[in-house]
Amino acid sequence: MSDQNHQNHQNHQNHQNPVPDAIEPRRVRHLWQLLEPLHAVLYFAPESFEEAAALGLDTGERWPSYFAWRAAPLGAAGADQVGSAFYSFSPEMVGRYVPAAWDVTSPEAVLAARERAVDRVYRALLGDRVDSPELAQAATLARRAAEAADVQGRPLAAANAALAWPDAPHLVLWHAATILREHRGDGHIAALRAAGLDPVEALVSFAAIGAAPEETFRSRQWSVPDWAAARERLVRRGLLEPDGPATATAAGRALRAEVEGRTDELAAGPYEALGSEDLERLAGLLGDFWVAAIGSGLLPMTTTLGIGKA
Repeated sequence: MSDQNHQNHQNHQNHQNPVPDAIEPRRVRHLWQLLEPLHAVLYFAPESFEEAAALGLDTGERWPSYFAWRAAPLGAAGADQVGSAFYSFSPEMVGRYVPAAWDVTSPEAVLAARERAVDRVYRALLGDRVDSPELAQAATLARRAAEAADVQGRPLAAANAALAWPDAPHLVLWHAATILREHRGDGHIAALRAAGLDPVEALVSFAAIGAAPEETFRSRQWSVPDWAAARERLVRRGLLEPDGPATATAAGRALRAEVEGRTDELAAGPYEALGSEDLERLAGLLGDFWVAAIGSGLLPMTTTLGIGKA
């Protein structure tokens, strides 16, 4: 093939399979911030605890149902598999809830109850807007993004993406938000590992830049010796100040900024596939639903995700 013919062929191929427009990291993060509350209401809503109690799960605290809801797509996974996928929880904490959940109920029953819970939660939060054309449009766009997600090497995203799509638009929206947030989370773990931050170091270093109070991160139930040892390792690496409250050095702040930036880059693919115009349309459509989730009072004011702080 001549050089000119080769170029013509390449141009034709590019026209047939256009390269998606790059999406600015800030827009990727903004979509995550809009979608995250729509996913996370499941873990805090009274309807969810009622469904969990019907399965026989302990609802005296939120963790038994949290681990069941989030881990169920993996099947009857054990503590090591779930701990690896969730990353930031102490092994002792994970071991209290998994595989104990599967002694009470099955992953299949949890998934069915999860869908019932989301249906009830969304109807309570959104009322008549559950059946609105705006929600249906948002669900269609979010599903397009979720279906474009590359889930290779991303266990939680892959497990959720393998589930059958529900029919109702509000359930489609939640399912898409879940795939996209787990896709981002799996990528975040890859970025943490590339930065040499183990699970407890990830929490200590994030607390040290002020992403949330230290007690918020201690909800992952690492022991005092584990926390202190992680802090000492970070001090030796020059990432934390040696004295006083855990405070990141300039190098520590730079490393966390690198992790968050890399997380945005790794999360961009689904949104790039959606395209800039539809991305803006999705963000606009999600606004009212985000307000409903945030305004519900169900979600905690501070979380380990550091939304708006990192």
